[in-house]
Amino acid sequence: MDVAARIDALVDQLVARGDLADDSWRAVLRAVPRHLFAPPVAWAAPYGGPRRKIDSRRDPARWWQAVYEPGTAVLTQFGDGASEDEPRDPTSSLSAPDVVLPFLELLHPLGGQRTLDVGTGTGWTAALLSERVGERHVVSVEIDEHVARQAAANLEALGVRPTLMTGDAVTCVPEGEAFDLVHVTCGVTTLPYSWVRRTRPGGAIVFPWMPDFSYGYRVRLDVLPDGVATGRLAGAAGYMMLRSQRGHRTTPVGEWVDAVEDFAVSTTRLDPRLLWHTPGGGLEAAMTGLVPGVRADLIHDPEPTGEATLWLLEAGGPGGSWASVDYVPGKDEFAVEQAGDRRLWDEAEAACFQWIRWGRPALERFGLTVTPDGQRVWLDEPGNPIGAH
Repeated sequence: MDVAARIDALVDQLVARGDLADDSWRAVLRAVPRHLFAPPVAWAAPYGGPRRKIDSRRDPARWWQAVYEPGTAVLTQFGDGASEDEPRDPTSSLSAPDVVLPFLELLHPLGGQRTLDVGTGTGWTAALLSERVGERHVVSVEIDEHVARQAAANLEALGVRPTLMTGDAVTCVPEGEAFDLVHVTCGVTTLPYSWVRRTRPGGAIVFPWMPDFSYGYRVRLDVLPDGVATGRLAGAAGYMMLRSQRGHRTTPVGEWVDAVEDFAVSTTRLDPRLLWHTPGGGLEAAMTGLVPGVRADLIHDPEPTGEATLWLLEAGGPGGSWASVDYVPGKDEFAVEQAGDRRLWDEAEAACFQWIRWGRPALERFGLTVTPDGQRVWLDEPGNPIGAH
């Protein structure tokens, strides 16, 4: 098997797709082959396609193809280990190269920089960082003991020995240790300030910010001398959630409705699907600041009628406010139901039109600032916050 040729082909595809600009990562990927971190039997999850089981012994060609596809994640755990062979509720993976490399490139690690890697997973990113900055400068933390053991075995087999820790990276890293870089491989809704506090001034934190309303964003925050971390949104991205922040994201819609049954009825002329399908990410970014703490789900009618319902659910779980808007093709007005202390559709509709009045700013014009008091979204520059949560 010509592994070098596969790696070169992978890098060429990433460059052509705009997912990688710095060709020096080619040597890093050659030194840390991705297949060494893929289990012999797993589930491949290509972006936008069905999951498929891969087996290196029964169908090696299919296994190798999946491992070196730029947009394919390899799922390695389900239900926190409760299910060994059921492709539902994935809880750990060998993330897709077109997700991993843009984050690492955004981090821009230099040799000798002390780096905290949050979410060891299979160990691949810890190995890539070790190759880039030196293994003795990398501390990688994994919350799941079984996943951590396998990652340690993968890294040992490659001969790479970063410092590995098992526990919650929010709290388990010893105090007093400062990092130049923090690299996060799990989705975060609210960035733990402990990571900012542990990053030296001039250092950076790169993470998948996954606020409730949207899929998620790549973010690089630079840490200032006063302990403030700030930076722009850099593109769409998503990871499995930080376990302590999973919370309500997978709770069925019906539990909100059952918890708060008294609702007000009204109508709207705004097509609710626009809040979900407007391309570019700018509207979603505006929503995260203007309508904080709200999860959105668009549920299509199972029959091919074109009908759909947009659900807005207050973060925190059932018992909070909720709203639903029913889209029906050909209608001039759409039915709205709202329950709880907040009128979530009213907030969302006002935010949508505010974004339009701003001139439909693109995703890259939005940013995030994190302080000891919380985090806020801003437009164009940190001194122009559009909301706080």
